[in-house]
Amino acid sequence: MKTSKNTILITGGGSGIGFETAKLLSQKGNTVIITGRNEEKLKAAAQQLNHVHYIVADVTKENDVDALIAKIKKDFPSLNVLMNNAGLVFLHNVSKSSNAASLAREEMDTNYFAVVNLTTRLLPLLQNQPEAAVINVSSIVAFAPGLSLPTYSASKAALHSYTQALRLSLAADSPVKVFELMPPLVDTEFAKDIPSDNKISPQEVAEDLVQSLETNNYEVRVATTEQLYSNFLSQSDKAVLALNRIEQN
Repeated sequence: MKTSKNTILITGGGSGIGFETAKLLSQKGNTVIITGRNEEKLKAAAQQLNHVHYIVADVTKENDVDALIAKIKKDFPSLNVLMNNAGLVFLHNVSKSSNAASLAREEMDTNYFAVVNLTTRLLPLLQNQPEAAVINVSSIVAFAPGLSLPTYSASKAALHSYTQALRLSLAADSPVKVFELMPPLVDTEFAKDIPSDNKISPQEVAEDLVQSLETNNYEVRVATTEQLYSNFLSQSDKAVLALNRIEQN
């Protein structure tokens, strides 16, 4: 699809992957709207970029979503790209956490249910455009869970499944293309507490995404995600061990 002259909404756009994607797409002549919960962060991000607007909204709160959609319809009726990038992660040991269920609910609310809700509510607007796209940001752990972020991994696996179903259901008679961005660990504030010496830059993720949009590569498996995906297809149990650097017996 074309990567210029679009109107693009990016959730969680004030930093990390969302910010770098907003930066890259705004440089290509798109109108970009970033949204998130922190107005100070959003305002600072928008001031660094051209053609970027911000709307304060928590996508897990229905009143905020109502206001966000009303403003989009009023001020940006040509919206044709939705990037679901907002995320939440908790580091814990699933077999030892007494509050694993509550952590999982919070992660699922942000990483899965909010995506389904916002996408569903914006689909009628997207489908009225000549060309449109939904971009869901999942993760390498959608294929193999990370032991330090187990319920986050489960939420991204749910998002992966939903994304595939949405793509297939829209394929026959809709202008909306569905992309899934699957990075490994990225060097962002979001992942600062996740231990790894192999984090990639958010700029690399944004560049891979834009290239994939241009070539209609719907599953964007960034960097090491591609190899893990191949391992997952051949031997899923070994993929889990490899991701967590557990020696195979």
